[in-house]
Parts: sequence; structure tokens; C-alpha cells
Amino acid sequence: MSGEAHTSGEYIKHHLQNLTYGTLPSGYQREDGEVLQVSTRTIAHSAKEAKDMGFWAWNIDSLGVGIILALVVSLVFRSVAKKASSGVPTGVQNFVEWVVEFIDGSVRGSFSHRNALVAPLALTIFVWVFLMNLMDLLPVDWLPHSAGWAGIPFLKIVPSTDPNVTFGMSLSVFALVLYYSVKMKGPGGFFAELAFQPFPKYLFPVNLLLEGVGLIAKPISLALRLFGNMYAGEMIFILIALMFGGGIIIGLFGGVLQWAWAVFHILVITLQAFIFMTLTIVYLDMAHSEHH
Repeated sequence: MSGEAHTSGEYIKHHLQNLTYGTLPSGYQREDGEVLQVSTRTIAHSAKEAKDMGFWAWNIDSLGVGIILALVVSLVFRSVAKKASSGVPTGVQNFVEWVVEFIDGSVRGSFSHRNALVAPLALTIFVWVFLMNLMDLLPVDWLPHSAGWAGIPFLKIVPSTDPNVTFGMSLSVFALVLYYSVKMKGPGGFFAELAFQPFPKYLFPVNLLLEGVGLIAKPISLALRLFGNMYAGEMIFILIALMFGGGIIIGLFGGVLQWAWAVFHILVITLQAFIFMTLTIVYLDMAHSEHH
């Protein structure tokens, strides 16, 4: 267990806390008793400090891991694209081509219009979300332990267990949905779609309420579905890790459970990436379609 945690509750809280960077106000008393003389930008040393930093705090572990994974994806795909040949493909090229063909087939099956953005967007979402989810398969103590030795109080390495990340992605998709809804149908057509169905036009306030709720529910459900499933998976790994401190027999049983859950979780992380990608394609298809 982490050196910062001495009980099971503390251990769980420590592993679920992000490394947060933000501003603490002048006069604020920190966990170690220090009273800040001026407003200070710093790293939170407790969940309370992270909360008191407010909305504009940054979870730098989620951002850092997400950016690193995005760079890895970009570099690998760019390298394969530059070296691609019509002859016998290498193992990496063959895998990348298989992923691209899989995504292309998914887009063709779910998107009935022509838009050069959708397939690259779907590919980016699937691979990026999958890699962020894949971090969940790393042993829960390895990187947090290493960070603790380096003086870093917290380190949460699964970005998709951070609702800020999942909402950031879903709101980006929602912005594209609104953009294409207005672009393809015009402001009037988009408003008519919200106000004049499914009930007769004279019930437009009811229609507007129902369709508005349905529209707003899209990014919320998209974000919470990914966050909820990945957070639950991470919590199970943490609970299993607690078993290693309960003696040899319980520790061996925990090892078996950890292996079994990791194997099952491979399906979960792939499925969640696929669902996020598929719903994005479907929502964009609906944004391009006229409803009568």
C-alpha cells in the first residue's frame, strides 16, 4: 500500500484522488498547518484542498496521461503511414490497417451521409479512449508508489475514470452535433425539429421541452456511461489489491481474482471505447438527417 495510506479507507481514497493543480486563497490553512500569506498556485495535498481550489483547478495526471497517449497514437499511426507499402505489410502496419478497416466498416454501417470528418474522428475516439481505458490494466500500486517516492502526493493514471475527461470528450462531440445540425438544416430547420415533433405544432412548448431534454441527455449519458464503467472497474481492482495485505491465503485468492478480472476487463475497456465511438457516429448521423 501507499505510504500515505494506513487504513483500507485511506488507501482507497488515496488511489481515487487526482493530482490537482490550482489556486488556494490568501489566509488558507493547508493540511500541514501552513497558512498561506498570499494567493498561491500549488498542487493539492488532500481531497479537501483539491475541492477548495474550485472549478478552474487542473487534474494534471489525467491531462498528462491523456496527452502522452494521444502523442503515442499520433506517432505510431504517422510512422506506419510514412512506411506503408503495397507489398507484404509489417506486423504493426497490418494491425493499423485492420483497425482502420474496422472503423471504416463501422462508419459505413452507421453513417448514411458524406462527411470527410466522421471516419477520422471515429478512429481517433476509438483508439484514444481504448488506450486511456487500457491504463486500468496496470497494477494499481506501481505508478502511485513510484510517484510517492518522487514526492508526488497522488497519481491517478486512468484518464477515463476522471469525469472531467469524459465530459470534455462528450461536450466536444455535442458541439459538433449542434454545429452540423444547424449547418445541414439551418437555424429554423433545427428549431422546427425540436419544437414541432413528435406532437402537433400547437404543442410546441411540450415538444421543445421533451426534445430539449433528449438533446441535452446525449452528452451527459455519453460521458457518464464511460466514466461509470471505468470508475467501477478501477474500484474493483483497488478492492482486490487490498486482499494482498490480508495474509498468504487471501493474497493468493486476490491474485486469482485480479487475473480473472483483468481478463474480463479487456472486454469491458474495448466495449466502452466502441460504444463511445458508435454513439458519436450515430449522433452525427442524426445531426445530418432531416426529421419529418
